[in-house]
Amino acid sequence: MAEVTVVFADLTGSTGVFESLGNAKATQAITRLTQWIGKVCQAYRGHVVKYLGDGVLVVFPDNADAVDAVTELQRVHRERIRNWPEQLKMRLQTGVARGEIVEQDGDCFGDAVNLASRLSDLSGPDQILATDAVIRHLPSDTLVRSRSLGALEIRGRTEACLVHRIEWQAEVMSESFTVPASLTVPSATPPAAALALIELCWLDINTAFASTELPIFLGRDQDAHFVVQDPRVSRRHARIEYRAGKFFLEDVSSYGTWVRFSDNAAVVALRRQECVLLLEGEIALGAPFEDFTVPTVSFKFADGKMHLQKK
Repeated sequence: MAEVTVVFADLTGSTGVFESLGNAKATQAITRLTQWIGKVCQAYRGHVVKYLGDGVLVVFPDNADAVDAVTELQRVHRERIRNWPEQLKMRLQTGVARGEIVEQDGDCFGDAVNLASRLSDLSGPDQILATDAVIRHLPSDTLVRSRSLGALEIRGRTEACLVHRIEWQAEVMSESFTVPASLTVPSATPPAAALALIELCWLDINTAFASTELPIFLGRDQDAHFVVQDPRVSRRHARIEYRAGKFFLEDVSSYGTWVRFSDNAAVVALRRQECVLLLEGEIALGAPFEDFTVPTVSFKFADGKMHLQKK
């Protein structure tokens, strides 16, 4: 079987559009947008496999065509919705993966299909997440710029997947992305005698949790282990657990969770998904970081000796 590049493009914000326009008009608007996505991909020699509500699954024989297509989609769509009312804006989130697939009865199956779908879920609005194979198969003279997000845990996979964010915005200085970020998952597991700790801070609340106390929940409910009182925060919003020597954050909320790390401007958006917490960073609960009012929980870990005092 020949390798192909699989693209899953999904529209965010459709729930608000249904609330604002009603079922009939919202369905019409979403259908027009997904049909437009399909036409753009076809113009770049992609084959539309199927439309999935507010998403589109496309297969590209040529890897560079796939990356050019998703970049064009983001560029044109951002301009299209620039002056739309906020409650009607549906933004694009895209996952791209490369590998062998099986085509059967007008559908396609395979690891690359699953990865593209998962990466679309993990990406935030206006973002393109791609596997390492996609980036490696670009031409040596490509103008595409990407930033490594490191090895992310993808639900349903036993091994972490090296993921990149494609920086398609023309206003982004390309020099910032010529060197991949160093977000690699720590390979060594702490000694059994040592305790791993994670410290969470929101406003004047500062609490450290040992790995033996995990899992814990962040949420609005007073029974949550780390309480964040904000209407956008679900009663049980996010779960932190410790396994295989690593801290994992899982979104279990209604509105989503966003994560960014201290040495990297890239943001990982989670909706019923999980990621490894790498280095120190911040967690936005219920809204993306672009909303300056969003409740933001900072997190950090113990030093190499795994000794951290609760403030």
